[in-house]
Amino acid sequence: MAKTVLTIGGVEIPLGGTARIKLPMVKLYTDTNMSMPVFVKRGKRSGPTLFISAAIHGDELNGIEIISRIIQSKYLENLKGTLIAVPIVNGYGVLSQSRYLPDRRDLNRSFPGSQRGSLAGRVADRFLSEIVSKADYGIDLHTGSLHRTNLPQIRANLDDPETLAIAKAFGVPVLMNSNLRDGSLRECANDVGAKVILYEAGEALRFDELSIRAGVKGIVGVMRHLGMLPKSRSKKSLSEPRIARSSSWIRATDSGFTTHIKELGDLVEEGDVLAEIKDPYGDILDKVLCKNGGIIIGKQNIPLVQEGDAMYHIAHFLAPNEVAGYVESMQDELMDSEASLSLIDYKSS
Repeated sequence: MAKTVLTIGGVEIPLGGTARIKLPMVKLYTDTNMSMPVFVKRGKRSGPTLFISAAIHGDELNGIEIISRIIQSKYLENLKGTLIAVPIVNGYGVLSQSRYLPDRRDLNRSFPGSQRGSLAGRVADRFLSEIVSKADYGIDLHTGSLHRTNLPQIRANLDDPETLAIAKAFGVPVLMNSNLRDGSLRECANDVGAKVILYEAGEALRFDELSIRAGVKGIVGVMRHLGMLPKSRSKKSLSEPRIARSSSWIRATDSGFTTHIKELGDLVEEGDVLAEIKDPYGDILDKVLCKNGGIIIGKQNIPLVQEGDAMYHIAHFLAPNEVAGYVESMQDELMDSEASLSLIDYKSS
């Protein structure tokens, strides 16, 4: 639960207070000062502390927009507890439009880090000690890697009942049970007592409106579940998300130019043609076939493939038809113009 006074980067934020903090980071060799932007909003009443973070990978930009919409919304006017929002964790990567830091390390494999370690290790240590260790819960926002798009989905340790409840409250159709990985934020957050879910949606270096709206709605849903925001007045019952315990990648069987037959969110069955690979004359070299039925939760976007490239990520469910219906409903609801206005209810400027 929230303390009377919260201190981040030497700045004290009392209950009812708001702060925008520039957390100092390691300078660039051009003598340019770097900082991590941190927004803190505390309700007048004590409650859980939730952090939301984006751009741990510097080319994953959707989360930055999601957090900015949360900060600018009216939702926080009735906040109970504390929200710590970090729209850019890896500012170095954002500047260079790169997944990595200047030392070529992946920040999400560098936790817990060290005050005297590599650049990635120092950033990880600062983020863990100043932000994560002071929270009860966390939502880490990601996208697909370069030239790949992900369907909105939650990845988390779903064997933990409390984490599962938070994942369901996010309200996207697909929940992926994902083991903790060495050096990841989720692993180290778990070690310091914070329950963290990871939101994957969209692609690197692009804003995807569906993914952004799903992210805003999901964060609000989690905050309502935790008692940080008032419960929704809507009587509409939410579809139950489905848990995928396994997934598989379908890889290119030849090298050439791709024509996609199936798209993100499609229900596919064993033997379905997912794509055709052609030569420069337009002759079909091979057809990419589905090996195990499920829902496409990730796909490659670039039309050029080399043999062995990962093209489609398929999640496997006990009831894939239900998941496909939920995906379609989510897309219709979030992209409806009237619904979008209620999802992004901004403060008056």
